Amino acid sequence: MGFFSWKTQDTDRSISNVHSSQETFFVAMHDNDGNIWTESEYDGYGVFGGKDYYELLAEMNGKKTRYEGIELAFSADPCLYPNLTERIDWEWRNEEAKYCEHQGFFYDEQYEEHD
Repeated sequence: MGFFSWKTQDTDRSISNVHSSQETFFVAMHDNDGNIWTESEYDGYGVFGGKDYYELLAEMNGKKTRYEGIELAFSADPCLYPNLTERIDWEWRNEEAKYCEHQGFFYDEQYEEHD
């Protein structure tokens, strides 16, 4: 099984995990009701501050399970999306975070984080 990772929606940085060569950083996950989960040591499996991204995606769309959230994420159906940012003071938008092509782990030597 691979890692799950995205890019932050405010800075477009790859959310690296604790197993990678890149340093981890503070990430806030926001829902459409104003709830925020924070994480500084992302493990790579979709959990931010104890809350699973795909479970939250399911809940935001009237579903219950992580599996249903994964199905929603990879379907063409319109839905509400959690936001992933480096800021707490973020106003939620219904925009899907971009997936990280490096899965938060598989960075080559040429990869450079932009500030």
